Amino acid sequence: MTSTINPVSNATPHNNKGDLFSSFNVEDFPVPRGRDEVWRFIPLRRIRGLHNGEFPQQADAQITIDAPDEVVVTELDAADDQLKVAGAPVDRVAAQAWSSAKTGTLITVPGNSKLSKPITVTITGAGADVTSFATILFEVGTHAEADIVVKYTGTGVHADNVNWHIGAGAHVRAVVDTDWDLDAVHIGQQSILMERDSVLRHNVAAFGGEIVRITPRVKFQAPGADVELNGVYFADAGQYIENRMLVDHSVPNCRSNVLYKGALQGDKASDLPEARTCWVGDVLIRAGAHGTDTYETNRNLVLTDGARADAIPNLEIETGEIAGAGHAATVGRFDDEQVFYLRSRGIPEDEATRLIIRGFFNEVLNQVPLEDLREELVARVAGELEQTNQ
Repeated sequence: MTSTINPVSNATPHNNKGDLFSSFNVEDFPVPRGRDEVWRFIPLRRIRGLHNGEFPQQADAQITIDAPDEVVVTELDAADDQLKVAGAPVDRVAAQAWSSAKTGTLITVPGNSKLSKPITVTITGAGADVTSFATILFEVGTHAEADIVVKYTGTGVHADNVNWHIGAGAHVRAVVDTDWDLDAVHIGQQSILMERDSVLRHNVAAFGGEIVRITPRVKFQAPGADVELNGVYFADAGQYIENRMLVDHSVPNCRSNVLYKGALQGDKASDLPEARTCWVGDVLIRAGAHGTDTYETNRNLVLTDGARADAIPNLEIETGEIAGAGHAATVGRFDDEQVFYLRSRGIPEDEATRLIIRGFFNEVLNQVPLEDLREELVARVAGELEQTNQ
């Protein structure tokens, strides 16, 4: 005798983290509570009602797109099936964004094209205490090559679904830059569907915002695909930054690598909440995913008291016929021996500390494909470090 499970809500038991309940309708999800596994780190009371429908007044998301002539930008009804190819939301906030967005933006890169310049999508907050929602799908054709930048600026309360369908043999280098003002709130899901032999280099930079949570979810549709998820983040007093991802290996002979690095610093004299970051990396290797090669790494530097970082790698393996799999995560202070070495060479302690931290971030920042943006992020790290030890 066998038992069956009839899924009725997102609280329904599931076999693994790749089989979470999903829906485009917010009413299919109960209001999350602080003890729910996927919400237990984020301060729900500070996300301005995105989780329970009590968010501030709503306005249309302000989206500007700069793209080469061959790229096709289409505004569609939010219910259009073309927007749904990468998958449905798996939590209530993402479903709220889908249900509340009146339209969705489909950005199509034609097959066999090699873009002459990056696609840049800028999303600007609707203003203090104003809520905006967005749905965006990047549809990258077979054997196309594209650089894509998604940049967030301004302030407001924002939730979105920014999804990716990477066609067979396509190569995409992407940067998601959450350069929000420090009072902004942003919760974003990114569903990523990889076709045969496709390649994606996905980079996240999270420095701004009061509350920022980005959740990439990768699914492999056919063998031969290759994904790297890289990220860098820096939180100060009053900020909460969460990076939560899933890489779902469901077919043979695909590769994934995850590398995120973060730093955080608090301020004992401040009335702001402590600086907090959270990184959750889930990798699932299903029974049929023979030949999988995967590794995930998360490193965190806690620079001062009054700051806390959580690092949670999860590796779920249902087959032993793989090329390799592993994970590593650390939370700690920088190496005092390195500081001592630099001081012995005549470098002041504050400057030595900054040099070490910059070196810590370089491994990730060097993965950013666009030179101008890479230099901007390096300068942003340097600006954060100016506050260290002050």
